[in-house]
Amino acid sequence: MDRRRCCVRLSVQPSRGLVDEKFSVLVQNAPPGAQLTIQALHRCEGGHNWEAFAHYVTDASGTVNASEDPSLGGTYCGVEPMGLLWSLRPVPGSKPGLRLRKMNVQTPMEVTISVYQGHQTQGFVDQLASQLVERWYMAPGVRRIPITEQSLSATLFLPPGPGPFPGVLDLWGSGGQLVEYRAALLASHGFASLALDYLTSKITMETGKMVDNQYFETAYGVLQTHPQVLRSRIAMLGLSFGSSVTLKMAVYSQVMKLRCVVCISGSHVQPVEGSVQEMSAFIQKNFVKGRVNEENHMILRDVVLPVPSDPSYKVDVGRLRCPVLMVVGEDDQNWPSSESAQDMKAMMERAGNSHLLTILSYPNTGHLIEPPYMPHLRASFFKTAFSPEKVMALWGGETVSHSRAQEDAWRKTLAFLRENLHGNTNPEATLCPRL
Repeated sequence: MDRRRCCVRLSVQPSRGLVDEKFSVLVQNAPPGAQLTIQALHRCEGGHNWEAFAHYVTDASGTVNASEDPSLGGTYCGVEPMGLLWSLRPVPGSKPGLRLRKMNVQTPMEVTISVYQGHQTQGFVDQLASQLVERWYMAPGVRRIPITEQSLSATLFLPPGPGPFPGVLDLWGSGGQLVEYRAALLASHGFASLALDYLTSKITMETGKMVDNQYFETAYGVLQTHPQVLRSRIAMLGLSFGSSVTLKMAVYSQVMKLRCVVCISGSHVQPVEGSVQEMSAFIQKNFVKGRVNEENHMILRDVVLPVPSDPSYKVDVGRLRCPVLMVVGEDDQNWPSSESAQDMKAMMERAGNSHLLTILSYPNTGHLIEPPYMPHLRASFFKTAFSPEKVMALWGGETVSHSRAQEDAWRKTLAFLRENLHGNTNPEATLCPRL
């Protein structure tokens, strides 16, 4: 290898792309039958290093194509074109419980892809080639607009061009904060997306009071009345606690006329007449049902189980009049999303509107179903907006299955939104330019 090590070529294409876009990793000009390690290294905004690596053997031409050749070991095995991203994990010696999330969507996620001589698992010496890769949530031309009017804490992302565009109101879960990366990515696919902080909003921090249901209607109104948004083509998307809010507003709001809703790892179980404050109090009251496993990970899926028969504690999904997509991980250890989806199906069958329900149910998949190629975390530290206590939450899932589920669910979520929001418009007309 020594004679040719300076001539080994590494190509990652595209070197600049969206986070849900596949790349190809090609190593050339190495000796035939050479053992190589390909490593991905990312330093997150919190200053922690994440890595993934795989072991390959070059073919007769001295080439490794990570999209076609199997990894023989490392953080993933087999033919996995995007394994260098979804198998990222904190480097050895990192503090426990880390979670990788992009906070500043106006900068890329930078990943260094390197090739090393031999099959290495730590230390990583004898580097042969290296390339920096940029992964973006915002496509060129996507506009980020902070929204503070009418006491909202939100960010609007608009696709490039004059529009008008279909809209999506994007809610995350009980951790609070203004989380923008999914909304930015939705805008990169042609949807005007409003990321909304509803648990730790400025008005809540100033008054100490949680927002009421009118807060969500106000956010809907801001999106609906924007001149570049199609006012009759708006969806709502929620994850976890955000799904509970989404279902409540879809069924009971007299203001919000949603064309469709997407619920990821959520539940319809909640006090039907309750505000966000009462919903959170209901969860806190039942926290005693939570349990800790032998690794001291908190399991919260039992908090609202068994699914109640009392109709005052379940959103009446039989009244839904728009399509709903439920994305469910069958190994969700944080919330009973699978049981909830099945109960919703039974309720809607009795009501005669089950044709509006689509359930995507994924085996060996946990709670945090994110956009594609985000690293799978079976557990991480987490603090809800309802409590000052931080716990090591068990999310569930098995890495390969969970990663496949994220890719499939995102593709089908985009297809669901396009089908229900574009109507007679041409969805291709709203696609953003490539990076």
